[in-house]
Amino acid sequence: MTNIKQESLVNRLSSLVVLPHSVFALPFALSAFLLAAKKSELSFTSELWLDLLLVILTVISARMAAMGFNRIVDREIDRRNPRTKEREIPRGALSVRQSAIFVGVSIALFFLFTALLGKHCLVLSPIVLIVLLGYSVTKRFTRYAHLVLGLALALAPGGAWWVLRPVVELLPLLLMGGVLLWVAGFDILYSCQDYEFDKNEGLFSIPAAVGVPGALNISKLFHAVSFLLFVGVGEVAGLGSVYRAGMFVFGALLAYQHTLVSPTDLSRIDRAFFTTNGVISLGYLFLILTVVSL
Repeated sequence: MTNIKQESLVNRLSSLVVLPHSVFALPFALSAFLLAAKKSELSFTSELWLDLLLVILTVISARMAAMGFNRIVDREIDRRNPRTKEREIPRGALSVRQSAIFVGVSIALFFLFTALLGKHCLVLSPIVLIVLLGYSVTKRFTRYAHLVLGLALALAPGGAWWVLRPVVELLPLLLMGGVLLWVAGFDILYSCQDYEFDKNEGLFSIPAAVGVPGALNISKLFHAVSFLLFVGVGEVAGLGSVYRAGMFVFGALLAYQHTLVSPTDLSRIDRAFFTTNGVISLGYLFLILTVVSL
């Protein structure tokens, strides 16, 4: 175990919120922003670049608040779970007070950045925050917490679209639906690791409710529907053959992560969870960058 005194506060806070996992939501937020700019036929002026920077800062601050809050709320559960007992609060690397201050600052920054994006963003920010923070308590009463987590991350592309086009439209709804089910699907995979623990603790999850084999099948279903929704994004936006070709790779990566796990072997779950899904999200952003520049 790393000597806590040798770790900087910044490193401990970064580890608290698993900062590299921003790779899951942020690329889809940037993709939505680019698609909204394309639909509105906007060129990248200094003002639009500033909006893009604020979107990035908003997504990161929202995620820091949500993850920090989750770690505070779940600290006793994490302490009892062999898989999570070395997280920052259970092992004493951060106090609850330090973590709460961090969450408070993150929330303040989130509201500041949404205000700078415009009143139309600020008025919706409390609703977004309720979903982001509310996820942390859902596994105490519903097996569908995975879908709430999916919604929390799906709000990122929805909010990014709203910055430039504050109207309800089909395209961002398809993108949000795709992200929601993609996230819920891989969160089910990840939570299979805690099947026994969740059952013993009386916590709610799809694996705890239907068993690991059933959970893996539900994850596959979610990812199949997610794939169709992402395909729909391209058709509605008229992104053409390059996007369709990219969707073959996207679908192959979704399928690939399911080959890494089985009901009797979850040893490669981290590879399926972080590596594959990180490639999926960054690859999607690269695909959107390509098609909007054609």
